[in-house]
Amino acid sequence: MAEKQTILGRIAQLTRANIHALLDRAEDPQKMLDQLVRDYTNSIREAEEAVAVTIGNLRLAEKDYASDQAEVRNWGDKARAAAQKAAQLREQGDEAGATKFDQLARIALTKQLAAEKEVNAAKPMIEQQNEVVNKLKDGLTTMRLKLNELQSKRDELVARQKTASAQAKVTDALSSINVLDPTTEISRFEDQVRQQEAMVAGKQEIAASSLESQFAELENSDEQAEIEARLQALQAESRPQLTGDQEAEIVE
Repeated sequence: MAEKQTILGRIAQLTRANIHALLDRAEDPQKMLDQLVRDYTNSIREAEEAVAVTIGNLRLAEKDYASDQAEVRNWGDKARAAAQKAAQLREQGDEAGATKFDQLARIALTKQLAAEKEVNAAKPMIEQQNEVVNKLKDGLTTMRLKLNELQSKRDELVARQKTASAQAKVTDALSSINVLDPTTEISRFEDQVRQQEAMVAGKQEIAASSLESQFAELENSDEQAEIEARLQALQAESRPQLTGDQEAEIVE
């Protein structure tokens, strides 16, 4: 039992191991967790073997106990049969025969007492071993549950590590982009395009202004012609009326 308790104690100690402390010392947390799961699984396997041996010994002890109980009953039956035979022979007056069977009854009773001692000695030990076996079974059940928890925790931590690693790569990539931001070149090119667009707009505005001035000049010339025509008309109206002889003279 001491050896079995040592194995179970070692497993209990492993159950209480600080996983995070182990991970802090591990270069590869996933490998460390995998190794921890393997160690725990192997320890549970050792515990199962130890518990199986304990259960096997208990079952043998129970068989011996049942055999001792059967022997108690058997020797009791023999003692009773010998005593009855002795009584019959004594009634028949055969004292020698009765004494012989009395002696056989004594021998059977001696055997019965020895078997009873075996039974009485084995009973508390078997009861104790049954309690131990039940505790060991409960312990194995607990350890299997702990193994499932450990495996789930391993999967969770590995997934978190991969996520953190991916996030670190993205962060590093973003940092390098911030140092050499390609959008700054785009901004410079955009400024050049805007300057070109402004120059074109200026030229268009200048061209529009020139065209407007030309139309304005045309309008001014038309207006001046109109003014001259009206002036001539006014001048014609202001001239004195001449007679026919006067007009002829002017013509001559």
